[in-house]
Amino acid sequence: MTPNLASKIDGLFVGKVADRWLGKPPSAIQKDPANGLQDIGVHGFVQDAQADLEVHGGADKAIHHYAFDHYAAWQAEGLIPDGSRPAAFGENISTIGLTEDTLCIGDILKLGSATVQISQGRQPCWKLGLHTGQDKMPYLFQKTGRTGWYYRVLDEGAVGVGDRITLVERPQPNWTVRQVTQARLTKRITPNDAALLADMPELAAGWRLAFAKMATGQVKEDTSKRLGKPGVGS
Repeated sequence: MTPNLASKIDGLFVGKVADRWLGKPPSAIQKDPANGLQDIGVHGFVQDAQADLEVHGGADKAIHHYAFDHYAAWQAEGLIPDGSRPAAFGENISTIGLTEDTLCIGDILKLGSATVQISQGRQPCWKLGLHTGQDKMPYLFQKTGRTGWYYRVLDEGAVGVGDRITLVERPQPNWTVRQVTQARLTKRITPNDAALLADMPELAAGWRLAFAKMATGQVKEDTSKRLGKPGVGS
C-alpha cells in the first residue's frame, strides 16, 4: 500500500550559468526564486540551466529537491548562517515534511501537473563547497546523508509555489533514498545488495553501473573531477 505522503511546495528556484570563481569552470549552482507557474520539460524546469552536463542535469537528474527540514541542523552546526533561506545548496525545490528517510528510490510523485520519479540521491561536488563557503561541505553532505534527491520527469507539466507534491506510487518500498545514497557514496554494501540495485530499473543508469561494479568487488572510484582533488577516492 502506498503511504499517504504529500507536502506543499514552499519554494522553486532556477539558475543561469555564470563565472563564479576565478580560474574555475562556470556554474549554475546559484538558484534564485522562480515566481509564477514554472514549465517542466523532460530535462527539468525550462528556465533552469546546468553548466556541466556531463555531471549535472540530464534526464536522470532533471530536478533537485532538498528538504528544508535539514536547514536547522546545518545552522546549529555553524555550517550555514542563521536565517539561511532555501536554495543555499543549489536546489530547485524546497519543502518541509519529505526527506531521504521518508522517500524511496523509484517513488512516483505528482508535482503540480507534472509527474516525476526519484532516480537517485545527490553526489555533491566541489562547487557545493565554494558556493557555501565551506570546503568540507561535499564531504559532510555524504557523511550526514542530508543530500537531497533528483527526479526524472515522466510527464511534462507545470508547477508553482504553493502547489502540492504528492506520492502516487512506490515500486521499491525497501530502498529509501538515504539507504541507497549512502551505499553509493560510501561503498558500504554487500555484493548481493549491490547486485539488486544494479538491476533496479527505477535507479539512474549511472548508479546502476556503479553498483554493478561494487557487486563484483570493484570499490575504487576516481572522484578527483567531482571533488576537485587529485587522486583516486575510495
